[in-house]
Amino acid sequence: MTLPPPDAEALAHSQRLHKEISRRIAAAGGWLSFADFMAAALYAPGLGYYTAWMRKFGAGGDFITAPELTPLFARSLARQAAQIMSASAPRILEAGAGSGRLAADLLLALEAEDALPESYSILEISTDLRQRQRAWLARQAPHLLDRVVWLDDLPARFSGLALGNEVLDAMPVHCVTWRHGAILERGVILDADGQFQWQPRPAVGRLLQAAEAIAGACPLPPDFESEIALAAPAWAAAWGERLTRGCLLLIDYGFPRHEFYHPDRQSGTLMCHYRHYAHSDPLMLTGLQDITAHVDFTALIEAAYPAGLELLGYTHQAQFLLNCGVLDDLAMMADQYEPASPLYIKATAAVQKLIAPQEMGELFKVMAMGKNIDAPLIGFARGDKSHTL
Repeated sequence: MTLPPPDAEALAHSQRLHKEISRRIAAAGGWLSFADFMAAALYAPGLGYYTAWMRKFGAGGDFITAPELTPLFARSLARQAAQIMSASAPRILEAGAGSGRLAADLLLALEAEDALPESYSILEISTDLRQRQRAWLARQAPHLLDRVVWLDDLPARFSGLALGNEVLDAMPVHCVTWRHGAILERGVILDADGQFQWQPRPAVGRLLQAAEAIAGACPLPPDFESEIALAAPAWAAAWGERLTRGCLLLIDYGFPRHEFYHPDRQSGTLMCHYRHYAHSDPLMLTGLQDITAHVDFTALIEAAYPAGLELLGYTHQAQFLLNCGVLDDLAMMADQYEPASPLYIKATAAVQKLIAPQEMGELFKVMAMGKNIDAPLIGFARGDKSHTL
């Protein structure tokens, strides 16, 4: 695959980040875990993919998320949000709000449902993205901007809805190879020309324990390569201490463990996105491309349940959106516009992408974990697949 070449400014930016990661490799003794490499590539202050100036979302960026496709995504989600807030507290916290489109659309949809939260907090570490989110909200929902606050860290206590849409896939993962009884962690070194190169070494500590548990539960073929996420489950477990009443609602692409570590998925799930091209080499275009891995949803509940969170539902995105009335919203648009109108045609295509099995419908999952929520959640009323975890 031939990728579009970066311009001179982007290339200079990438070279600055390359130098910073090279410094970190040297400081670590010449070998850096991929989790640390990924963290630097995405989040190094002022240099990482998510902390620098480049446009990332939408048609002019590197990828398109569900909220970028259509406001009908947020309109459906608003019904679930309203139910959760009614059962807990009228507050929403969104982790990693991207362009700010979901926040704006969700607030406007909740306003239409007469279910506005008292506050909408955004947990965002990128100064650049905070500025873009604020600007977007100021354009799309200026009368609601005073309800929005930005956070640097998770709150010590929270009641209401905590929301993460495509957040977990960008949390750092470790790369592991199960090879004839040995378990190796794949890390990054510098070759003779100063370029990044893979190098394995024996896995140790928590990573080794997690890899042994996976090998004991899943029939792995020889030389099986995949990822193990330690950061995402720890982040989910942290909500067990902080959430007093409410729900953690997570939307992302991934699988239950037995599908994540399936023999057919021999090379893992690591994927990079650059100008709407997808490829599997995370060691190139440093700082210019997104690096992601699919989510092991079993690992999330395994970590969160002992921390005090109860599994409230798990299903495909398609089923969740259907349960929340996305087709009803589309039908309402049909009553407002001519079937041949560009707006209705665009909305129909977007909904098709959101729910079609071969598109986002089945690859993306929705998981709800919570505390002190008694009523069944509408998003999981039909087609709950919690038993598959």
